[in-house]
Amino acid sequence: MRNWIVSASVLACVAMFAALLCPGCGSEKPEESETDNAEPNAVVEPAAEAVAVTVNGVDILESEIEKIIRPDLDRLADKTKYMPAGAVEEYTRQFREHAMEQLIRRVLLDGMMKEAKIEIPDEAVMSQIEEIASKQGMSVDEFAERMKQYGHTLEGIKQEISEGLARNQFMAAQWQDKISVTEDDAKKYYDENPEKFKVPEQIRASHILITPAATGDPNEEKAKARTKIEALLAQIKDGADFAELARANSSCPSAADGGDLNFFPRGKTTPAFEKVAFGLKVGELSDIVETDYGFHIIKVTDHQDPTDIPFEQARDQIIKSLTEAKQIEFADEYLKKLRAEAEIVYPSNT
Repeated sequence: MRNWIVSASVLACVAMFAALLCPGCGSEKPEESETDNAEPNAVVEPAAEAVAVTVNGVDILESEIEKIIRPDLDRLADKTKYMPAGAVEEYTRQFREHAMEQLIRRVLLDGMMKEAKIEIPDEAVMSQIEEIASKQGMSVDEFAERMKQYGHTLEGIKQEISEGLARNQFMAAQWQDKISVTEDDAKKYYDENPEKFKVPEQIRASHILITPAATGDPNEEKAKARTKIEALLAQIKDGADFAELARANSSCPSAADGGDLNFFPRGKTTPAFEKVAFGLKVGELSDIVETDYGFHIIKVTDHQDPTDIPFEQARDQIIKSLTEAKQIEFADEYLKKLRAEAEIVYPSNT
């Protein structure tokens, strides 16, 4: 089952409802009020503790909406001078509308969860936090310290994850026995989307990159870099180990792997690099190749012809993906139904 509310990324574990709980935001909304004497791109924000909307007796505050839209507004701030009059107001209205819908859906779902009396054990919450931290290459303590930099406490994150797991559990109970994807469904999808199951021609290559120093005269630094790469090419041709020279000299992060770039198809590197690399045979060494990054020596170590992924290999992933899509569609329709049956009241002054 797809974890459709708790995301695995560090930041999304705090703002975990934006994607699913606000898909389209095309439902009813309060009428816009007019603001006199406003600057063309000025936005008059509502009082923070004012009630924005009441859902089944639960107040959603303007401060809750502000918390969600503030990052978007901050990103917008530096661009206002380039926008036409009224653009910031329109963006703010859209941000606010989406955030309000997100919170409305959250209140509706939380109400159903309370009735179901779902409890999530602490062990399950900590397991999620450990998984999130591990994917970021951190311990739980390091993860907690990093989240402090974003203004979030570990206890707050635990609460968010606990609520998210409860929502997952509740929704899983709703779609149980209502969602199924058969092998025939998967085969139909496979047959109707052949382009998604093609693997293009790929090569595996290693390279040594010498980048001219950014300090000093550009022409002189470029000449020094070329002299160095020529000396390295001569050493390789005399039998020196390519990987060892890459580790000791290459400017690319791949130096740690002996210059290995792993497999890649066309279109993933610069044109000059790609043209030479895809023209080499396995085991063949290039001459010096110049790109915007500097000077390269390329060695192709493997080649794969284009191929189709057989259905037997793709079947399980297709079934998983189709099931997730159906779960998201079911959840969206379920939340729309809750909303249609809810008592939603906007303040009379909006």
